[in-house]
Amino acid sequence: MVRLSVNINKIATLRNARGGNVPDVVKAAFDCERFGAQGITVHPRPDERHIRISDVFDLKKAISVEFNIEGNPTREFIELVKKAGPAQVTLVPDDPGQLTSDHGWDTIKHKEKLIGIIAEFHEAGIRTSIFVDPDVNMVKHASETGTDRIELYTENYARNFVKDRELAIQPFLLAAKTANSIGLGLNAGHDLNLDNLRYFAENIPGLQEVSIGHALICDALYFGLENAVQLYLRQLKSV
Repeated sequence: MVRLSVNINKIATLRNARGGNVPDVVKAAFDCERFGAQGITVHPRPDERHIRISDVFDLKKAISVEFNIEGNPTREFIELVKKAGPAQVTLVPDDPGQLTSDHGWDTIKHKEKLIGIIAEFHEAGIRTSIFVDPDVNMVKHASETGTDRIELYTENYARNFVKDRELAIQPFLLAAKTANSIGLGLNAGHDLNLDNLRYFAENIPGLQEVSIGHALICDALYFGLENAVQLYLRQLKSV
């Protein structure tokens, strides 16, 4: 079964909009675990506009499922991750003020930089994944960084799914086959939802984990958090 990691950034966004601790980010993560999610993902940004540094350490103590911290590997981020000690770190090439992740790494241009960062995380015993576009060449060069996994950036798949799902998935299928052939683990995320998730999971070979936040939290407004988590898990159980 493909594992579901729930990104709880939007829970923190709602909390921060009002101040205080409602909704409680740690309780939400614990409840996602209780409802069946196999992982929790957070993306602490420098401006702490959603996940705060303190949340990272509170969550690490509170949950027992896989903890995945994603972000742009600045020196501050690297030290935060090493200190928190999650199961996985996902490296994303974001600018500091970026609204949301919108592209993967150029694994040729940034190869040497990534090699050093990934080695540092490996020394700390942390599994690494790097965000990449569904480009066979980028996937091939990702393997030379030493990363354990890649995370396929799926916005283009989600956008084109409603037009032609077979065409939309083709570059991701080729990227996945390439990753499988060179021994890279495979994650995916961004704009996956209840409409497009099952088709993606059924057709991408070797898919290990999906990270889903915005869509799942939006669905929780209508269905409730427990039902939303269960609905997403149901899309993955037949895979």
